[in-house]
Amino acid sequence: MERVPAVRRRRLGAELRRLRDLAGLTSGEAARRVGWHQSKVSRIETGHSSVRVEDVNLLLDAYSVRDRDVRDLLHTLAGHGHQRGWWHGFREVLPDEYRDFISLETGATRARSLETTVVPGLLQTPGYARALTRDVLPQLSPREVNALAEVRIARQAVLLEQDPPLELSAVLDEAVLRRGVGGPEVMADQLRWLARAAELPQVSLQVLPFAAGGHTGVTGSFVIFSFPRTADLDVVVLDHLTGSLCVDRKEDIAAYTAAFARLCDRALPCAESAAMITEIGADFSRLQRRTKEAPTA
Repeated sequence: MERVPAVRRRRLGAELRRLRDLAGLTSGEAARRVGWHQSKVSRIETGHSSVRVEDVNLLLDAYSVRDRDVRDLLHTLAGHGHQRGWWHGFREVLPDEYRDFISLETGATRARSLETTVVPGLLQTPGYARALTRDVLPQLSPREVNALAEVRIARQAVLLEQDPPLELSAVLDEAVLRRGVGGPEVMADQLRWLARAAELPQVSLQVLPFAAGGHTGVTGSFVIFSFPRTADLDVVVLDHLTGSLCVDRKEDIAAYTAAFARLCDRALPCAESAAMITEIGADFSRLQRRTKEAPTA
């Protein structure tokens, strides 16, 4: 059974507690109405326990909640807790936080991504994904490296195969394009794919050139996930050395949303960004040819 990301469990619990309070019930009274022990209601409300959609319906009926939008929101929060995603087959090599990230990505309708160091996972080629995984996690076996690279590529189904596809707005620092992950051949292939991906209707790709100077994004990469029907589900995911951090406070989400908008304003327009990607890709292709033509000792 896949875990509901902790951030969604907490949001679900907080909403259920708010509705219970509006109904004028204590947790003990709510539990008696649905035939549970009071501790189960408390665990759900504090986000320490996952909950089935059927149980959510019991609570909503007990609280006399008839609003369809409210019920749909809580169904969305609870609905993935007992679904086994495709990533279940990779559970031996995927940390819990990564599975949570994939679950969020799979359920989202839009992703706004700032990348300051590497190509976003949804736009990586297999060669780039393998090279990057080897560089970042040198302790892994070749089998584990290949498995993680496969996961990276499988994630791209939300962008390339899903109907409707995930809408991706990505801002890439120029350093992403110039960092030679895997060598000239890998980078030339990766940037060719980036240029093609930039033409997809569901992708908006902008480059933040070095000439832009200092900017909000220098503090680190982040992704803002948005979900169907309501902005109340938006989540920001921050990368750090040992994992990821989910941020779901409305004030924080508003700050990151505003920061992303500022970055888009400072970045090159999409057409100019595509031209820069193509130009840097051509530089890597020339370097690749020179490397092949160089005499061996």
